[in-house]
Amino acid sequence: MEKLREGTVYTGTVEGYSSEGLGIVRINGAVVFVPQAIRGEEIDLKITKVMKTAAAGEIVKLKKPSPERVKPECPHYGRCGGCDFQHMSYTEELWAKRQRVQDALTRLGGTEVQVEEILGAKNPMSYRNKSQYPVGADGTIGFFRARSHEVVSIDRCLIQSEISDKTAQAVRTWMKRYKISSYDERTGKGLVRHVYVRVNKKGESLCCVVVNGAGLPREPELAAYVCAAAPKTVGVLVNTNTRKGNVVLGDKYRTVWGQDYLMDTLCGLTFKLSVPSFYQVNREQAEVLYGKALEYAALTGEETVLDLYCGTGTITLCLAKQAKRAIGAEIVAPAIRDANENAERNGVKNAEFFCGDAADIAAKLEKEGLRPDVITVDPPRKGLAPEVIASVAEMSPKRVVYVSCDAATLGRDVKIFEGFGYKAVRACAVDMFPGTRHVESVVLLERA
Repeated sequence: MEKLREGTVYTGTVEGYSSEGLGIVRINGAVVFVPQAIRGEEIDLKITKVMKTAAAGEIVKLKKPSPERVKPECPHYGRCGGCDFQHMSYTEELWAKRQRVQDALTRLGGTEVQVEEILGAKNPMSYRNKSQYPVGADGTIGFFRARSHEVVSIDRCLIQSEISDKTAQAVRTWMKRYKISSYDERTGKGLVRHVYVRVNKKGESLCCVVVNGAGLPREPELAAYVCAAAPKTVGVLVNTNTRKGNVVLGDKYRTVWGQDYLMDTLCGLTFKLSVPSFYQVNREQAEVLYGKALEYAALTGEETVLDLYCGTGTITLCLAKQAKRAIGAEIVAPAIRDANENAERNGVKNAEFFCGDAADIAAKLEKEGLRPDVITVDPPRKGLAPEVIASVAEMSPKRVVYVSCDAATLGRDVKIFEGFGYKAVRACAVDMFPGTRHVESVVLLERA
């Protein structure tokens, strides 16, 4: 078998997609990952890097383009690292995402469950209700170039809310007008690190400027610029983050103007959102996702439900409407405070919340003899720790509803659950993040 050589051009056909949305081409028995390639296309590709078990390539010529290939609407596509699929039709994007979840469940999960459907977004543009704009050392505000910390200047991002983009531009104008310095991660000096914006269903917004220090010069002027650009702004905050690294938010907040929270409605419930609170970035698709989770939970009104990684209590309160008792657990203290307020605000009397690590909370409740009928989990990308799965299994619920934002860790965890006697019986994918490679999924596991 001839070894692939860097710089050499080969011809091949795109078989499918990797978990990162790259096209997969097999050349001389080796897998080559090719950006912006579409299933079924015949291409000439140049090898850019040869690795131990695979290679990377780039398209030199489209010999036989796919009918699903489209011209990207975003002028920054390919430079900004935010989107992965703007070169293909939305139909093909949904196929790729459904297949990704199926591959993870089959290959990593070792299960025969089929992904029944993928629920696409009615509007794949301007869907994000939370935006985090990094600020470059030169004052550029936009998004990172793929696999780098170079900030690409962007005035309008098609998947963000227009209000968020206008707010970020206002901060940039204010910085230039008053010569406010931006943070340089190489030296650790400079002030403004990120611009963070939340937007609700009514178009109201909350702006938080993340700084390498306790405050900023010209803060009243900052609020004035932001409110002029986004008249429905309800609050302007400063967050202090003096730590090195990639974490966006620090622990200290100060309100410059207005209020430090935003109200929003989801699934017929009203939620109070502080800046660090977890909340799904696509409101419309979150309702679709939670609807599917409720369908899988199959509640009759007599059950006790435990919701791990509950955030501000969105899923917990939805479950409470159909359960006898709902318990939410979350490690972020401000989110739990919001969750308790959200329960009170919505008149939900049968929900309660605990603050702590999911494994500790699960073990504590299990020690107390709690036997939930249904347990829902919605963990971060890293999935569930083995001890969480063990504690969940120990409580012996009839059903576990697993909401996942990472197909690979979902597949891994489904396999572990099977070792405890829980079998995946239903699966569905939900496109929460159109244009990007990320996809949400819901799996129903039942006790054997």
